[in-house]
Amino acid sequence: MPVNKRSKYRGSRTCGGGTHKNRRGAGNRGGRGRAGHRDHRFSHFLLYGEIHNGKDGFYNQTTREEKTISIGQLDQMAAALLAAGKASREGDIIIIDADQIGIDKILGNGKITVKMNVSARSFSAQAKSKIEAMGGQALVI
Repeated sequence: MPVNKRSKYRGSRTCGGGTHKNRRGAGNRGGRGRAGHRDHRFSHFLLYGEIHNGKDGFYNQTTREEKTISIGQLDQMAAALLAAGKASREGDIIIIDADQIGIDKILGNGKITVKMNVSARSFSAQAKSKIEAMGGQALVI
């Protein structure tokens, strides 16, 4: 009794594949590559989420996601930023450069408990007013 299929089919012309015409070309496997992904092989591509039925409008490749943080979160992080050396203190004012910590815009959600001089690329109107109400400055880079 043969141990593997290779030795089992030694001397056989078709190696168990039926007639010699059956395993010719890509037609026996339904085409090459992604052929039939919308027709006869749709269930395979549907399972793996790879089904694609034409183009869908334009895709703008120049846009960049703006990284934001709320002023309340920045207030809570102030002590940790001072300890890490990413912020500095001058008297009772904490100076934070948002660009240094990878933030583009400061939003106005939350409360401020300390005076802060924050420099960032942009601020929401509410964030700017909260910073200035505490006696700090909102500097646009």
